Amino acid sequence: MIDVPTLVEQARQGRPRAVARLISLVENAAPQLREAMAALAPHTGRAYTVGLTGSPGVGKSTSTSALVAAYRRRGKRVGVLAVDPSSPFSGGALLGDRVRMQEHATDPEVYIRSMATRGHLGGLSWAAPQALRVLDAAGCDVVLVETVGVGQSEVEVAAQADTTVVLLAPGMGDGIQAAKAGILEIGDVFVVNKADRDGADATARELNHMLGLGESRAPGDWRPPIVKTVAARGEGVDEVVEALEKHRAWMEEHGELAARRRRRAADEVEAIAVAALRSRMGDLHGDRRLDALAERVAAGTLDPYAAADGLVDGLTGA
Repeated sequence: MIDVPTLVEQARQGRPRAVARLISLVENAAPQLREAMAALAPHTGRAYTVGLTGSPGVGKSTSTSALVAAYRRRGKRVGVLAVDPSSPFSGGALLGDRVRMQEHATDPEVYIRSMATRGHLGGLSWAAPQALRVLDAAGCDVVLVETVGVGQSEVEVAAQADTTVVLLAPGMGDGIQAAKAGILEIGDVFVVNKADRDGADATARELNHMLGLGESRAPGDWRPPIVKTVAARGEGVDEVVEALEKHRAWMEEHGELAARRRRRAADEVEAIAVAALRSRMGDLHGDRRLDALAERVAAGTLDPYAAADGLVDGLTGA
């Protein structure tokens, strides 16, 4: 038996084992999950969430580790949620981010959790929103969310973070490729990593040009800055933190931070509700109501939208 109140209290004290067990409850959708989320809810809403995304090989893990070091120098307690892709064949994941963050492994003010996508698309694990809630309640000042190496349209991190950092690197494709990938629209701060390589200045210029295309910002709107870094040596990382703090201050001034968090909460509630409905729908296979509706649709006496409306009404009692 899991003593949820004790587990939550220990997590609030920052005990790594308790935080790990709570996130495991989330990942496994354990029966105690609802009780745990209810106990954690009053202690959330304080952490600043930063999402890091970009193509494979741009240095996301190295940049995340460098940002952890920069925030620790500022006395911040840091949580890291690093998501790795699950193999479509074995179902396993390498969870290799811990290899690149060994320097923080013994720091009690840093909590690093690797998670597998478990087949979930969008660059994050389906359990990421609740895992972020656990780290928030555990007293983290900043939570860094590192996505899998995203390709085209896998930009879900923008809906989970207060500020989204998009990383690029010289030789990883031109500005048009970045636009195709859909990452220009989600970035609040852009980082050209590995800036000691040839082509870094050209990459920054192309990115700046692409950001200006079709721009329709009003005076006072946020214009994403472009910062060049060499994360492996820690160069430029303090400038990234300064850009993040400026964006946070701008959001607070314009009410955007609260608006983003409301949208995030709405998406989370909707996802849980849809999952609950889907679970109930799964129990309907072989149910007389579904069979009767399917028979009418197949016979052409009822269209599928009307049938779906009737099924949902029956499930919700509307």
